[in-house]
Amino acid sequence: MLKFISLDRETPKKRDPGARRRDFDEIYKAFAEDHAAAQAARCSQCGVPFCSNHCPLGNDIPDWLKLVAEDRLEEAYAVSSATNNMPEVCGRICPQDRLCEGACVIEQSGHGTVTIGAVEQYITETAWEEGWIKPVAPARERPQSVGIIGAGPAGLAAAEELRREGVQVTVYDRYDRVGGLLVYGIPNFKLEKHVVARRAEHLKKSGVKFVENFEVGRDASLADLRADHDAVLIATGVYKARDLICPGVGNDGVVAALDYLTASNRKGLGDDVASFESGALNADGKRVVVIGGGDTAMDCVRTAVRQGAKSVTCLYRRDRKNMPGSAREVANAEEEGVVFEWLAAPKAVSGDAAKATGVRAARMELGEPDESGRRAPVEVPGADFDLEADLVIKALGFEPEDLPTLFGEKDLAVTARGTVKANPLTLETKVPGVYAAGDIVRGASLVVWAIRDGRVAAEAIIDKLDTENIRPIAAE
Repeated sequence: MLKFISLDRETPKKRDPGARRRDFDEIYKAFAEDHAAAQAARCSQCGVPFCSNHCPLGNDIPDWLKLVAEDRLEEAYAVSSATNNMPEVCGRICPQDRLCEGACVIEQSGHGTVTIGAVEQYITETAWEEGWIKPVAPARERPQSVGIIGAGPAGLAAAEELRREGVQVTVYDRYDRVGGLLVYGIPNFKLEKHVVARRAEHLKKSGVKFVENFEVGRDASLADLRADHDAVLIATGVYKARDLICPGVGNDGVVAALDYLTASNRKGLGDDVASFESGALNADGKRVVVIGGGDTAMDCVRTAVRQGAKSVTCLYRRDRKNMPGSAREVANAEEEGVVFEWLAAPKAVSGDAAKATGVRAARMELGEPDESGRRAPVEVPGADFDLEADLVIKALGFEPEDLPTLFGEKDLAVTARGTVKANPLTLETKVPGVYAAGDIVRGASLVVWAIRDGRVAAEAIIDKLDTENIRPIAAE
């Protein structure tokens, strides 16, 4: 260990931008064994591991780095997976620069952070290859059951933790595949779908039952699920897109980011996608403008490049420093030919109802900080400009759906933002026996936070099952 003085930081090699523009394969090559061990050996083994403190899951990062450096990979996986139900996913898509790596002590000393995410991915991929990841086999099976609404990261993490304790688990999801936005929202070049499918199969072999193409509110009410299970966990995520408010937003060619990404991902999975085949959700040969500055916007611009767009421009109202998306993703997008218009906000979509032809944008400057703590963008008078566009993608973030109405449960309390109110320690809602986890509680956030919430909710449910019968409605 302590080799950070003699060894420089190294990241896995990236594929050439010209090559990766032509396909949807992951852009980073995996670490070879010697490179992973060398990077792990750079860990300073500091007495106060800020990397762990800045990980939402509290991953014991220094310990598994030490085990990798000592070629004790099976033990490294045991430590890594003890706190994380999907380390192979987090290793790929977590913004490590803002979390564990951003807090690395040797980074603060000027030596360059340990490449934590890539080593985490290496550990888990090795574990899959070596057959170390076995289906969950609880010591005893319980008669109690839990219904989980949503097969995204929060629901899947909770399902695995509940199965470890022998609880019978059924996961209900509106989609036809397990994974939620891991499958339909995140492009392959960041997370190939076989990675999610492999984890889903692991859970099925562990005894988790999945009911797909199932919508609460259409196929059953929340009360129906409460009657069927001893507890229910709401892990739906947030899917309602924030809309763009300006003239021309209803023109043909103005589309929502999730619709666009879902069509692309379904096409990649081999589905028949009429909206893609018609060209409505296909960027091929088009001038594309993406409005927004988060990770979803980065997914859209990089997808458009791979679909063969004539040009791709990202319009964001603040500057690069204040962009909410990952700096790594911005750099990758620039390498692939995306143009960023910083300090620019849309004022209107030009064209007519039958066809969008461009975006009129205002130049902005940063004023005083707003309620978020960031300096608010203020329009610069007389500095408007025009961008040509055949396809305008709205990537402005997501909000919760109206779950009390959708689920037919008026007692399900929500916040002013529409997120479900839940006890911060147990994630139990105001409805007895109903819990909530992930984005539906905290708002649109990171996968790692969703996994953390799923684990917290599962622990609270198990504690309640151990102490009392929490089924509020007698099953028929």
